Amino acid sequence: MHGEDQFIEDVYAREVVMARVGHLIRRKQQEIERITRILRAAASFEGVAAPVSGKILKIVLIGPYARRTWYEDKASLYFSDYEFWVVVNHTLYADETRWCRAKAIIARELGNRCAVSLSVFSKADIKSAKASKDHFILDRLEAGIVLFKASRDAPLPRFKSSERDDVV
Repeated sequence: MHGEDQFIEDVYAREVVMARVGHLIRRKQQEIERITRILRAAASFEGVAAPVSGKILKIVLIGPYARRTWYEDKASLYFSDYEFWVVVNHTLYADETRWCRAKAIIARELGNRCAVSLSVFSKADIKSAKASKDHFILDRLEAGIVLFKASRDAPLPRFKSSERDDVV
């Protein structure tokens, strides 16, 4: 666990993501920030025969936490889900199998405190949505909160595959 924290802590300052969801209570900010770090650190792009190296382009929080309409009913224990959309640079990296490890870490670390929904799109999917004016996708991306954007945020530290498995 200590090695995992070390790896994920190296990504960027926590305050960067937490400031982007500053409208939420501190505990929710911390959970969203933690999920974002896990997604960045645990995505598995190795062994894919794609013409480019795997890269997360964006991580976007959508749904009630982005719209400021989340709810928590402590009597019924019913809470809004976290909804994350990830955009990657190639269709092959959007495959569900690339994200199993990240989902497992999120489930292990957050347990039953919150439900997390993850959808992964390729850059080509987004271009196609724009071309076909797919308002389902475009409206959510527009209303969402960008937690990570590759062109503006700190890159992940590079580890060899064997080191990465030890720390995450």
